[in-house]
Amino acid sequence: MMSPRKLKIRSLIMGGAAQAALLTGFPALAETIALTGANVVDIDGKAPIRDAVVLIEDERISAVGPAATTPVPADAQVIALPGKWLIPGLMNMHVHLALNLPGASHVYDESHESIALRMLDNAQKSLRSGVTTIRLTGSQDGIDFTIKKMIDNGTFDGPRIHTAGTSIVPTGGHGSYEVNGAAEAARAVREQIKRGATWIKLGISGGISDTHGDIAASPFTDDELRTAIEVAHRNGVKVTGHNGSPIAAEVAIDAGINGFEHGYYLTAPVLTKMKEKNVWLVPTIVVTQPGARAFYKKIGSPDWYLDRVETAGRTHFKTLQEAIRIGTPIALGSDQYPWEPNSGTTATIREAELYVKAGMTPLQALRAGTIESARMLGVDDEVGALRPGYFADILAVDADPTADIAALRSINFVMKGGKTIVGGTDATANGH
Repeated sequence: MMSPRKLKIRSLIMGGAAQAALLTGFPALAETIALTGANVVDIDGKAPIRDAVVLIEDERISAVGPAATTPVPADAQVIALPGKWLIPGLMNMHVHLALNLPGASHVYDESHESIALRMLDNAQKSLRSGVTTIRLTGSQDGIDFTIKKMIDNGTFDGPRIHTAGTSIVPTGGHGSYEVNGAAEAARAVREQIKRGATWIKLGISGGISDTHGDIAASPFTDDELRTAIEVAHRNGVKVTGHNGSPIAAEVAIDAGINGFEHGYYLTAPVLTKMKEKNVWLVPTIVVTQPGARAFYKKIGSPDWYLDRVETAGRTHFKTLQEAIRIGTPIALGSDQYPWEPNSGTTATIREAELYVKAGMTPLQALRAGTIESARMLGVDDEVGALRPGYFADILAVDADPTADIAALRSINFVMKGGKTIVGGTDATANGH
């Protein structure tokens, strides 16, 4: 039997679903959409397709090519985007939709209904900012699974969600689901998978926001860590670790972990081993760099937290530079809300800009936020590129971001699965 609390959350969200159903009525017949006049960026580094046509049917791209050789069907809905540059929807691989950091605005004893609404609001803002796919790396009480379901079934707009459920940590670790011993670790992993987790997140080191412990500490026993990873893999689920510790990294890599978040103090030997074993790094560099100070000031972060951010930030950026030099696999993730203002843009876009500052080319940074993230998730046959058969998750910007990554600051058209979320006001029916 469903608990009263869960019934309240479902009632709250399903009330919106009922209203949406009344407004929508019967489902619309599938139609062809044609994006015209724009240049299509090739995510593999080939020459762009200039004055292109992108045809979309049933949420997916059906054709991409030059206007001269890609006819627009007579009954297509045409969205003219002359002179724009089209790129895949951005992907952010480290997101907490109910972020709750230390500070004056820290939400204590927040109700589950409030968490659900806050998460939904942040999901919708993320999509409008151009982020069409996210990975949640630690949520509360299974609310993430409900939000994902409501977005997947079309009740609400939002990004495609991959979620790790609740972070699993040893007692006193960086996260909320505390375990002691291999048996408890195994049970915790199985519970998250049962609820719908497509990843497992383990807190394998301390964190900046912890009021105790060391960021570079390695609190899991080797047996706990290996067991958690083994159980996840036996169920076909990948594992990532919140990690700033080279010691924890070595054990986790040997146990087969799939990725690390942050990597504050990872060393060149660890980063090299990650490259050899195809272990992903999601840097979240934006949260330890000066651009995040305005955010921390807004939420009233205490001095001890700001000091830890500044201390970690110096080493964190050097670690990112070393990872880029070595060629460690990198997928973009911000840790801030994807839409959150940072340095005059969003946290997602600033993250990409910092990758260029640390040594990536603009194309590499764009790939980190699109096809490389898709590869890490194992969905690079459906999202992360503008190709026939892929979901029509498409953004338009004013200039070529492979020449200057700052072009991402000009996102003025957002489409997810063939549905226009932002822009597209020049659409015409039947080509007129």
